[in-house]
Amino acid sequence: MPLLATIRGLHSLASGARPKNLRLGLFLPILLFAAIGSAQTTIPDTPAGRTLRAWLDAFNSGDRAKVEAYIKRFEPEQSVERMMGFHSQTGGFDLVSIESSEPLLIKFRVKEKASSTIAIGSIQLKDAESAIVDNFNLRAIPAGAVVENVKLDAAQRQRVIDGIAKNLKESYVYPDLAQKMEDAIRTNQKRGEYDAITDPDAFANRLTKDLRAVSHDKHLGVNYSAVKLPPEGNGPSPEEEAQFRKMLERTNCSFEKIEILPRNIGYLKFNAFADPAICGPTAVAAMNFLAHVDAIIFDLRENGGGDPKMVAMISSYLFDKPTHLNDLYNRKDDFATQYWTLPYVPGTTLADKPAFVLTSKSTFSGAEEFTYNLKNLKRATIVGEITGGGAHPVRGHHIDDHFMIGVPFARAINPISKTNWEGTGVEPDVPVKAAEALEKAEELAKSKLPQQE
Repeated sequence: MPLLATIRGLHSLASGARPKNLRLGLFLPILLFAAIGSAQTTIPDTPAGRTLRAWLDAFNSGDRAKVEAYIKRFEPEQSVERMMGFHSQTGGFDLVSIESSEPLLIKFRVKEKASSTIAIGSIQLKDAESAIVDNFNLRAIPAGAVVENVKLDAAQRQRVIDGIAKNLKESYVYPDLAQKMEDAIRTNQKRGEYDAITDPDAFANRLTKDLRAVSHDKHLGVNYSAVKLPPEGNGPSPEEEAQFRKMLERTNCSFEKIEILPRNIGYLKFNAFADPAICGPTAVAAMNFLAHVDAIIFDLRENGGGDPKMVAMISSYLFDKPTHLNDLYNRKDDFATQYWTLPYVPGTTLADKPAFVLTSKSTFSGAEEFTYNLKNLKRATIVGEITGGGAHPVRGHHIDDHFMIGVPFARAINPISKTNWEGTGVEPDVPVKAAEALEKAEELAKSKLPQQE
């Protein structure tokens, strides 16, 4: 099933036409091509328009200081590193058109400078005075798709709310909490709190906030697609599979940096745990490059999660015997899937080498599982900040042709702690600011190595 939901607050166009499978991580929109529209390109002088202009100016500059200034002013929850990485991937954006404009909400199309990809985006502000971004969506437009300008009426809002309730009841990991979330949005509906919302992106954003206010589950989200969603249950087409592979190749499967630091300390930075069926060779190449280091540092400060099978694969390089890493309990099926280290991985393992994991508030989901597993097994020292706090794998469910909901359907159960990191995050062993974590980890690694003569 193609997963078309946008990562909230993260302007990613990464491809994700994948089957409906277990994933401790992110919804990823399809990365395909579309024809350029012909609407106006002058950015309106409104609060939302000025924010769009500020984002384009900062993002397209590729200048770290400008990106930092933009984030501090408009998107304080955004990550500088992630935005800089996204700039490297896309080369920036050319504004194609302004689709619609209101004082606090603007919709637009942009084209990647590095490819022919066209995306449709929206920026919604919290208020005019602060101009702080409340929600930023950016989705690639599938080939041949028609962007529809949908205005919601009462019947459509009702259909979305009913669809949310149905999917939560059927699949949400905690049935009692699913009922509380349904009660909350139906109460808001009866009070008329949704009556004035006609924009579908704004409605999805509001519903997500209302659901998370009850559940505090950061994996849970309602999403809107301006193009019709493909039929639910259909597997990805060969073209979508090929495009997905192309995206992963283009981004090196999110493996960003690998090097040997002074004192033969290995350093590996990767920003997602991608499907090992596709990205296994990249992970093997990375770990084999580091086969003879005396200590290893995994940089997960910008890692938003992914596939638990890749978590298990990379973890396997740190052990020399079968090790139980994690379980995922599926509420609907009443079944737990166990995850162990693999019986074999190509190359040399680092089972006897000191290991360190760098974390930040952006470390999330599958990246947190990797961190939490190693911490409980006392196999790595965690250095940095408390992580984001998402331990529930998520699946997408269609509500109608344009709306879908990501429903967390299972929960992690660590075999040692018998619990997980949901809502709390993973506490570092050595708490420092994320920006200082690498330097601190190098210092700790050197202290564990034999003194040089």
